[in-house]
Amino acid sequence: MQPALVVHGGAWEIPDVAVEACRAGCRRAFEAGWRVLEAGGPAIDAVEAAIVVLEDDPVFDAGFGSHLNLSGRVQLDAILMEGATLDAGAVAAVERVRNPIRLARRVLDASPHVLLAGDGAEQFACEQGIPLCRPEDLITPSQLAAWRRCRESGHTSAAHFACEHGTVGAVAIDATGRIAAGTSTGGTCCKYPGRVGDSPLIGCGCYADDEAGGASSTGWGEAIMKIVMAKTAVDWLRAGEEPQRAAERAIRLLSDRVHGTGGLILVDRQGCIGASFSTPHMAHAYRDPDGNLVVSP
Repeated sequence: MQPALVVHGGAWEIPDVAVEACRAGCRRAFEAGWRVLEAGGPAIDAVEAAIVVLEDDPVFDAGFGSHLNLSGRVQLDAILMEGATLDAGAVAAVERVRNPIRLARRVLDASPHVLLAGDGAEQFACEQGIPLCRPEDLITPSQLAAWRRCRESGHTSAAHFACEHGTVGAVAIDATGRIAAGTSTGGTCCKYPGRVGDSPLIGCGCYADDEAGGASSTGWGEAIMKIVMAKTAVDWLRAGEEPQRAAERAIRLLSDRVHGTGGLILVDRQGCIGASFSTPHMAHAYRDPDGNLVVSP
């Protein structure tokens, strides 16, 4: 089986000043995941490795540099799912974990639960040897400035120009045919404290099933949840739909049924890739059938 990997850095209107940073970040994330697959490693390790890189890059809305909520704090969500067993681990509304995807992995591997939130998730992190950071360590000056502008004049896109950015994710299939998917986010800017979107929810933010394929979503979470977008797209793969057509169909459903915007990446059980979005851009990277690295935008 030829491995395959696709990563995304969110579907949004990427300003010209951020295009090269988004491209570079997606390229680094892809390379980190691809090294795992090239060495014969499992898909779930590749997905985790790729997402860690994206979480550490403040150009994306995950981990360090995420959007601030209404209270001026960063609250992070993440999920990791493996397709062989349908096991998943997820965390929501964590404020003191630099890489929530690593904590989601520990939930998957070492907990009887699927989703842990808030203080309980952070307590579990300590028990698992994952160090906690200070909440302020996740905040960048640009995001703090954007939050202050929103506080002064109300939340507008203009207040976040060049500071708006997107959820991240990755989907992979390894040499043995195992599929994994993951998603990580800081959520929407100026969100109500405790708000949890689609990203850490099975079937919404991501889904993986070795019998069909894997998917990772990005976009308006409240709309994505209503159509269970990742699972819906994977079910179309199960029914024989090609990945690109399934991705496009899911994004049309998001728009037509619940008037949402967003993006989706897919990998089917043959390692074919699909990607679609209804926003001006979606930062993503993958290898085409000829082995060439494609990075967009």
